[in-house]
Amino acid sequence: MTLQQLKYADRVAATGSISEAARKLFVSQPTLTEAVRTLEEELRIAIFNRSAKGVTVTREGEEFLASARQILDDAARIQEKYTGKAVRRPQFAVSCQHYAFAVEAFMEVVRECGAESYDFTLRETVTSEIIDDVARLRSEIGVMYLSRRNERALAKILKKEDLSFEELFVSRPHVFLGRRHPLAKKKLGVTPKELDDYPFISFEQGVENALYFAEEVMPAIDRKKNIRVRDRATMTNLILGLNGYTVASGALSRELNGPNVVAVPLKMDDFIRVGLVRRSGISPSAAGAKFVRAIKSSAARR
Repeated sequence: MTLQQLKYADRVAATGSISEAARKLFVSQPTLTEAVRTLEEELRIAIFNRSAKGVTVTREGEEFLASARQILDDAARIQEKYTGKAVRRPQFAVSCQHYAFAVEAFMEVVRECGAESYDFTLRETVTSEIIDDVARLRSEIGVMYLSRRNERALAKILKKEDLSFEELFVSRPHVFLGRRHPLAKKKLGVTPKELDDYPFISFEQGVENALYFAEEVMPAIDRKKNIRVRDRATMTNLILGLNGYTVASGALSRELNGPNVVAVPLKMDDFIRVGLVRRSGISPSAAGAKFVRAIKSSAARR
C-alpha cells in the first residue's frame, strides 16, 4: 500500500467516476483502475461497487477511506512543514441540526485553518440524515439532541450504526419568540397551553417523520397550528412575521438568530441533551479536533 494508491482511491471516491478521477489526476484510466484493484486485493476488501453508472463506496470502503484520509492529511502536514508548500487541501464535513452555536464553531475552524485552500462542508439537515452522514462517513461529526421523548429510540439507532454520543450540555426547553410577541416578556416561562393560539414553526424531517426524529422537543402532533420549514432563515422570518414560535435549547446567537428573537423558558417536564455524534474507533482529523474544541468552548460559555 502506497500514498499514491491512497490518493487514487480518495479521488475516485470524491468524483464517483474512475474516468473523471483519472482525468483530474493526470493518469490513464487503466493505470488508475489497476492501482485501485491492486489495493483492494492487498487489503482483501472491496472499496468500491462498480456499475455502468459509475462507482460507489462500500461500507468497508467508507471505513478504509476515513483512515486513508487521515494518513494523507498527516503526510501533507509533514510535507508542508519541511517544504513550505501545501500539497493537500484540508477536508472536513459536519452535519447538524439547526444550531447557531454549531455554525459559530464551524466558522472558528475556518478562521483557524490557515491554509490557502480547503474543502469544508456544513450540512444543516434532518435528524435521520445526520445519523446517516456520520455512519457513512460523509460527515466526520454530527450535532443533535436527545430528550426523554426520543432518547430510547435514537440510542438504539446510534448503537446499531456504531456511533457514539458525547454530551455537550443539558438545557431545559425554551421557546424562541419575536421580541414583540405578547409572551416575550414572560421571563419565568410559558406553558404549552399559552402557545395554543400561535403558529408552531418546526423543521420538516422529510420521509422520516417518526416522532423521535423531530428536531423540536415538543413535536407538531401536540399543536393546533403547524408550519413546517426547511431552513433557519425562513423559520426566523415566520416567527417574526406571524407571531410564531419554535422550541429549542435556548442557545441563541445574536449574530445568527438576529436581535429580534428572544428565548423564553418553556414550562415542560423534559430536557434537551445536545451532543456530538461520531463513528466509534475513528480518530478526528485536525479540523475535526478544532471543531470539537470550538463547540465545547461555546457550550462552556452558555
